[in-house]
Amino acid sequence: MARAEMTEADVQAWVGRMHEDPPGDVVCEPGYILHWLEATENANPLYWDPAVADELTGGPTAPPSMLSVWMRPLQFVPGRTEKRMPLSLHFALKEALDLPEGIVAYNEMTLGVPVRPGDRRRTTQKIRSISEPKTRRLGTGRSWIIDVTYTNQRDEVAGVETYEMFAYKRNAS
Repeated sequence: MARAEMTEADVQAWVGRMHEDPPGDVVCEPGYILHWLEATENANPLYWDPAVADELTGGPTAPPSMLSVWMRPLQFVPGRTEKRMPLSLHFALKEALDLPEGIVAYNEMTLGVPVRPGDRRRTTQKIRSISEPKTRRLGTGRSWIIDVTYTNQRDEVAGVETYEMFAYKRNAS
């Protein structure tokens, strides 16, 4: 369907749409965790002392703030012909609505089981709502809310991130 022909009913038909991305290219591993802890200057003994990790969580875990790290696809993999994007449903909606710019206006995480070294993430995205068109200082566009559910290779939920996005076309000025 051409973008110019998209009705409000067509737009709202995206609400409830779900998409599952392939498993993440990067497996949770201690080297990534150490660089994250270094970059964030996180001195929590849970991540530095194996005895504390064993006592509190039954072994090593990644910081919860790293949840989305594990879903980001590599931009180059030998032999891969299709480009993979994180939050692919968000980008598909931006394209369908011809809204090339976008920002994350809000983000919330609900945590489940810990992410552990060796875990591989899979994400399922679901569009919860799409606003009417609105004009902001950035431009004219729409907001939408997407829930991203992260599961591990055992189908355990590691967390849900809720994103409110604002996608728009820049104002002419």
